[in-house]
Amino acid sequence: MLRSVVRGVGAALPRRIMRNTDFEGIMETSDEWIAQRTGIRQRHIADDTETTASLGEAACRAALANAGLVPGDIDLVLLATSTPNNTFPATAVEIQERLGIRHGFAFDMQAVCSGFVYAVTTADLYLRGGQARRALVIGAETFSRILDWEDRSTCVLFGDGAGAIVLEAAEGQGTISDRGVLAASLRSDGSHKDKLYVDGGPSTTQTVGHLRMQGREVFKHAVGMITDVVEATFAQAQITAADLDWFVPHQANKRIIDASAKKLGIADEKVVITVDLHGNTSAASVPLALSVAVADGRIKQGDLVLLEAMGGGFTWGAVLIRW
Repeated sequence: MLRSVVRGVGAALPRRIMRNTDFEGIMETSDEWIAQRTGIRQRHIADDTETTASLGEAACRAALANAGLVPGDIDLVLLATSTPNNTFPATAVEIQERLGIRHGFAFDMQAVCSGFVYAVTTADLYLRGGQARRALVIGAETFSRILDWEDRSTCVLFGDGAGAIVLEAAEGQGTISDRGVLAASLRSDGSHKDKLYVDGGPSTTQTVGHLRMQGREVFKHAVGMITDVVEATFAQAQITAADLDWFVPHQANKRIIDASAKKLGIADEKVVITVDLHGNTSAASVPLALSVAVADGRIKQGDLVLLEAMGGGFTWGAVLIRW
């Protein structure tokens, strides 16, 4: 059977680093207060020349180089983002053009922080269905553009960045030993819309709007929802937490990550954490964390890697990959 195998991974971050101490001069907060509650120490903030498309392009070029491929080898560009360059066309099409790809197809996917997990699962279906052979799957965000910089409960949490992987359709045996995407579980529940949303949009306010969040409500639901999709994914693959080599969760809050791993029985040493370096970069957080763990030698070919995320909507999902 066909499997969607990861051939390369790459990342891109804005040049500017904003540390927790930088907030102390503009609002009532502190490095200790932010770090204690979230695990965040710093985040990257895009300048006027850096956009979701430019960061996405840079991440794609890094992923292609890591895979030993060129843009012409790609026939699907799939971008997960909540902060596109334009309402339309899709920012994926702009990234496709920036890379010089003149064939295949490109589109955006919107599932907020779960976007990259949704996008990997979607690209896997296209590759296994024969609609494409190689895909660039991207998570790219400039969340700083939609933050209310006077709301200390949200503006300290988020950052900008992009990550990408190259997926390629390859023959497998149909067993858990195959390389590639092995299992996935996706969920959503629109009844939670008002807990994490942006208060603007073309069809309602004709504005971009700002991010609004009921932090305690999000935290309350997060661990249970994460556990739900992870256990469903384990069941599909007929594995347990003990079989995992690495757990790469959405990097929103270290307390949520720690509580989820503990409930699932995943050892601390198997959890990849980059929230301290990047903050919450929404759809970019999982591929950014992947890129760090691959670059430093933790994630190696043959490792069993679980990706997980939860975002506004609520949306949540998990995907299991043999690296």
